[in-house]
Amino acid sequence: MSAALQWYPAPGKLNLFLHVLGRRADGYHELQTVFRLIERADRVGIAPRDDAELRRTGALPGVPAEEDLCLRAARLLKEHALARLGPAARGLGADIALEKILPVGGGLGGGSSDAATVLLVLNRLWGLNLARAELLALAPRLGADVALFVFGENALGEGIGERLSRLALPPAWYLVLSPQLSVSTREIFADRALTRNSKPLKIPPFFSGQGHNDLEPVVARRYPEIAAQLEWLRAHGADARLTGSGACVFAELSSESEALALSAQLPGAMRGFVTRGLERHPLRDWAA
Repeated sequence: MSAALQWYPAPGKLNLFLHVLGRRADGYHELQTVFRLIERADRVGIAPRDDAELRRTGALPGVPAEEDLCLRAARLLKEHALARLGPAARGLGADIALEKILPVGGGLGGGSSDAATVLLVLNRLWGLNLARAELLALAPRLGADVALFVFGENALGEGIGERLSRLALPPAWYLVLSPQLSVSTREIFADRALTRNSKPLKIPPFFSGQGHNDLEPVVARRYPEIAAQLEWLRAHGADARLTGSGACVFAELSSESEALALSAQLPGAMRGFVTRGLERHPLRDWAA
């Protein structure tokens, strides 16, 4: 019925800056951001089945199966395959497991990346051979950030983040702090204090330290723990930023040793990790 699970990476991302340019007529916000892929990653286990079953193996606490982005991605891809291939796609199935390493609700794109990995891997394992452009057209139905991970390279993001342009970024290391709380993106974007008239940057080129995160003042006011972690990084000479709507904050360092040295100074109550910036997604070549 099914083969043994094979494990595939689902890397995280950082928003090196995030400007809110205005509110659109549809209620969404017009954004400009730079996405940086990072080495820290979830792991998605996938095994194809030949009996049309799409199953989650192992429990994800607090995530019902109908809300599981990995399963939703598999169902969406199968629906697309059925529309394209007809009866030949009926037997397509998979067992899917997830090992969560990226913090949930941290602004690192973990759920979106997990979904993208499912699209990329099943596209190959099911022999669909869909072009990247076709997978990119499916991605927004799963979430705004899914397209980034299907795109598979560091990028300038515009619109609601779905318009992506490849961006070359220099090597860098990051210390990422992960407060043990979850931030509601919807509430942050609805906050009346949010600045919605930032000027877009002219990119490329992009230089480290450019821009800011317009969501950061709102998040810092609502969540004192996040504000304290930003302040700690800045007090230690780092240019600290919030990624996405948080809760994670980060500092960019020039070397692994510098990042590890700063990490070693973290107070006992703070949790974090050191990670390398990637040039491209490890599965970038799995779609043409």
